Amino acid sequence: QVQLVESGGGLVQAGESLRLSCAASGRTFTSYHMGWFRQGPGKEREFVAAISWYGTTTTYADSVKGRFTISRDNAKNTLYLQMNSLKPEDTAVYYCAARRRAGSWSLVATSGEYDYWGQGTQVTVSS
Repeated sequence: QVQLVESGGGLVQAGESLRLSCAASGRTFTSYHMGWFRQGPGKEREFVAAISWYGTTTTYADSVKGRFTISRDNAKNTLYLQMNSLKPEDTAVYYCAARRRAGSWSLVATSGEYDYWGQGTQVTVSS
């Protein structure tokens, strides 16, 4: 079992920045690729970004590419999402998720491929 706890959400104005954190406990953090997903009001959950277990490979949704940066600190068992130039359409509940690294990297954007999820943190961007 892996327990994931997100933090860092809040209310900001368009153009501002936030950094989300996801603290992991339980099984070895480096056993997992990690991802961020989000679910806006009235929308399906969507992929935001993912990072490989060692942190050497990342991938992003087109909607956040160039504005968001995913990173991890394996010594601290923590995943991060730096969000810059926030837009109102970024408003959503943001979830971190863990996926066993034995799985194919090509599927990291698929929510159903993840094994563990956090409870989510709300990000609201006002215009």
